Order: sequence, then structure tokens, then C-alpha cells
Amino acid sequence: MNDLPEQPTLKDINAYKNNLTWGEVPAIYHMASSSLGELAGILTQGFDSPYKQIFNKNLWNLPFLDGYQDKEGNIQVKKRPQIALKHHYSEQNYELLCYPVVNDERINHSLLNDPLCSFINWQVESMRILFKVKGLVSFITFSFQSGDEADMALIKYAHLKIEELISILNESFDIIEIKGYSLAEFCREISRRKQSNDVSE
Repeated sequence: MNDLPEQPTLKDINAYKNNLTWGEVPAIYHMASSSLGELAGILTQGFDSPYKQIFNKNLWNLPFLDGYQDKEGNIQVKKRPQIALKHHYSEQNYELLCYPVVNDERINHSLLNDPLCSFINWQVESMRILFKVKGLVSFITFSFQSGDEADMALIKYAHLKIEELISILNESFDIIEIKGYSLAEFCREISRRKQSNDVSE
């Protein structure tokens, strides 16, 4: 049975999991892995996700951002759009939430043609959830109870992928705050609680 490389791809982790379980991969693993597969291609896939959409400079409020079109027809801005992010955990899923920032305040409702908003039309229903990893919270809980090396590798992969996508956002946007536990912090908290429960038993 081959060990995982130092920086495994999702394909590496899935193959390792398949070996460990003799092909009997649990549904809870499959759901998290499939969702992470979609996340890995979020910027290259054909369909328009909210994460991909907010990079579209045609949706940005160019007068507010001191924006202009250069000689090649590309949009340039002197100020980066301000956003706030939040790691959100439900009972089953993980979501990265995004909020426009107006006058240093995080806005949690739709805005249309607000002169002080970085976006021309911010639709909270379709734009707030930048991406979701289905079943990730359920999978983490399961993994800390009875997971194997492949499960832990998948959780680490999820953390690195989410941090990479936040890092890409940071190149184009002024992120004024990130609320909530990162995935690594969330896992540390689950581990801490599990250990304290084990001790109390």
C-alpha cells in the first residue's frame, strides 16, 4: 500500500483511501471529496460561481474605485474593492461568506447603484456564499471519531484549498476582516473538545 506524497493531490488522496478501504469508500467521504473536486476547479470550470463572478470587473463600481480602461481595453482600478469574509459552519457544510464593505461597515443586504459600494449591483442571495463544501463538517466530525490517514489528508487538503482561494481573493480585493474559525482552527477546537470528553469519561 503506497504512502501519500508530501503534497498530495485530491487524486492521490482518493486513490489512497480506495486502497485503505479495499474499494469500500464511505458515502460521507465521497460527498466531501466530490465537493472539494468542484472547489479545486472553481476558477477554471465553465459555469459561473459567485466566487468567479466577483472577479468580473464589469460588475465593479469603477467611479468609486478610480477605475479606467487602459489602451488594451482592460479595466484597471486604483483602489481595490473592500470586502469582509466569514468562515461559516452549519451542521453538515462549510461555506465561505462574503460581504461588501461600505463606510467601514460590513453590509448584509442587497445594494444597487450605491455610490460608496465597490460593486454596481450586490445581490445578497446569489453573491454572499462564495462557495460551499457539502458534507465537510459531518465528514470532519466522523473523521475525528473513527477516521484514517486518508480522511485526515482530505481535511488538510480542504484547509489548504480554502486558504489558497482566500489568498487569490487577497490579490484583487482589500479584505478588511475574516471572521470565524479557519478550517485548521475548527479542527483544533473539535480535537480539544474530543480530548476533554475522553478525559471526563
